[in-house]
Amino acid sequence: MLEIVGLVQDYGGKRHVLKGVDLSISCGELVAIVGENGAGKTTLVKHFNGLLRPSRGDVRIDGKSIKDTPVSQVARNVGYVFQNPDHQIFHDTVWGEISFGPRQLGLGEEEIERRVYQAMVAVGLVAHAQDYPMALSRGTRQRIAVASVMAMGCRLIVLDEPTTGQDYYEAQQVMQLANELRTHGTAIVFVTHDMELVAEHALRVVVMAKGEILLDGPPQQVFGETQVLERAHIMPPQITQLGHAWNRTTYLDSTSLVQAVAGTIDKRERVVAVG
Repeated sequence: MLEIVGLVQDYGGKRHVLKGVDLSISCGELVAIVGENGAGKTTLVKHFNGLLRPSRGDVRIDGKSIKDTPVSQVARNVGYVFQNPDHQIFHDTVWGEISFGPRQLGLGEEEIERRVYQAMVAVGLVAHAQDYPMALSRGTRQRIAVASVMAMGCRLIVLDEPTTGQDYYEAQQVMQLANELRTHGTAIVFVTHDMELVAEHALRVVVMAKGEILLDGPPQQVFGETQVLERAHIMPPQITQLGHAWNRTTYLDSTSLVQAVAGTIDKRERVVAVG
C-alpha cells in the first residue's frame, strides 16, 4: 500500500535526518519502528501522510506519488495520531472531535453517525460522547485521537508513541485495538521506545539509527541481532536478554522461556533416573 523510495530529508541542505530510506508497508501489517531519540523515526512517519515532504526520493500510495497531493487528500488513506494527543484535539465535545474528519470527507449525516459510534464503541468512549475532551485523562485523550482517525476510514494508521502517559491497562487497550484493526486489513505502524510492547504485539520491527534502517524483520529475528541493536543503542526486552545469557536463544515472552527451562530440567531428571 505504502512505498518509500530513496527518501532523503535534510535541514538547510546540510544535516541529513533521513539518508536514502527504502520501506514498504502492506495492508494488514502491524509494524513497530524503533530507535533512540534522533534516529529519524518520527521524521520518517510524518512523510507517510505528507506532513513532511522529501528533500529527495518519493512516497507512494498504491504506486502513485503523493508529492503534489494535499495532506487533506492523503488523510483519506493515511491517518496520523500524534504522540501528544493535545496537538490534534480542538473540539468542545468528544463526539464533535471524532465526527470532524468524516464530515470533511463530505459524508452524509447517517454515515457520519455510524462511523463515529463504531469508533467510540471500539475504544470505549461512548459514555464520554458529550464530555469536554481536555477535561479527560491523558490516556482517554489518546483514545479520542485514535477514534478520530478510525472514523476517517484510513487504510494505514500511524501511532506515534501510542502508550505514552497511559497505565498498563490503557496501553493494552490501545494495542488490542491496533491488532483488531489489523485483522480487518488496516495497516498499523507504531513508533515506540517500549521493547516489551514491541515483543508482545509487533509482527515486524524496523530498527533505525542516524537516519537509516539497520534491521527490518520479525521480532524474534530482529531481537537476535544483538550487535546491530547495540549500534542502534537498543536494549532487547529483559526476557530476551535473559534467554541470550542462558542458552543464546531469542525468547519474546516469559512463557516460552519458562517452558524451555522446564523442558531442560525434565530432560536432566530423566537422564539421572535412567542413570
